[in-house]
Amino acid sequence: MKQKLVILTAFATPLRSGAEACAEEVASALSSEYECTIITAKMRKSLPRHDTYKGVPVIRVGLGCRFDHWLYPFLAPIASRKIHPNIIHGVLETFAGLALYFCKFSCPRAKRVLTMQTTNRKFLKKFIIKSPDVLTAISTPLVEFAKKNGRGDVIHISNGIPLNLIPNIEKVSGRIVFVGRIEKMKGIDTLINAISIVSKSLPDRGISCHIVGGGSQSKSLEELSESLELSDIVKFVGFKKLPDVYTEFAEAEIFCGLSRSEALGNVFLEAQAAGCAVIGTHVGGIPDIIDDLETGMLVEPDDTEAASNALIKLLSDNELSNRLSKSGKEHADKFDWSVIADTYNNVYKNLI
Repeated sequence: MKQKLVILTAFATPLRSGAEACAEEVASALSSEYECTIITAKMRKSLPRHDTYKGVPVIRVGLGCRFDHWLYPFLAPIASRKIHPNIIHGVLETFAGLALYFCKFSCPRAKRVLTMQTTNRKFLKKFIIKSPDVLTAISTPLVEFAKKNGRGDVIHISNGIPLNLIPNIEKVSGRIVFVGRIEKMKGIDTLINAISIVSKSLPDRGISCHIVGGGSQSKSLEELSESLELSDIVKFVGFKKLPDVYTEFAEAEIFCGLSRSEALGNVFLEAQAAGCAVIGTHVGGIPDIIDDLETGMLVEPDDTEAASNALIKLLSDNELSNRLSKSGKEHADKFDWSVIADTYNNVYKNLI
């Protein structure tokens, strides 16, 4: 008889990012070994109460409104109790982490696992990470935070990527891409200013830059691009479905993510897997992915000059660009979700 595994994530497809990918892909990969259920917040009236993700049952709790994630820590433990799980795994130490804490009372016999995913929110984090039987973290900064706050037993398990979804297609010469939320923390303003310098330094290189994603800064950044006369170079392509996102990665020669804050940054792994030469910043978990001048290039956040110099170097030096692209791809191949799911499976087996 299969053990019952409940995975808690306050958000899930179609509201998916790195943490949600962890919840959904681990559940999917391990569904042959466990009776898996994903419990998430409803968030939208149009989303069904009961759904599936790659055959895994999904239960949505809440009213179907944008405040459901605030109700989630209280409703998810009730939904979990009805399943009688052997293991409950909370992914992301905010709403799911608090829900996992309350599962201590609603499902007292279940073993509890929490995965730390964010460096942005500190609210109740020290309290939340002390509760689970096993604590994991996706990046070195999060591991260090856990150790400083009494969890020396924390296990470092990175997020993964779906290697099978990344197409092998011809690169577009001079194409630079950014993929992610269009928010201040992502440093897209620095990228646009750097592109302005690059376009003047390499006028005959035929560069183009695609900004993939949506967010609160879309309008202001489009206005910045227009003010710098970059409308023909920088294209805001908006939100795209996952297969189309991977096509954007695969077509680009360079991925440039100049984040001001980042717990790990799955997009850097995805870009490496797609054969991009990758530029990132010395923040959060990005140096876990990018070894400077070995698997990519690192610059400081908010440093337009350094970012433009890195772009110019990659666009001018094919030998360097090809070497970083090749070594980055070899690095990313170690992070397929099947490998990451096996690591979590070992964690679960040690609990039951």
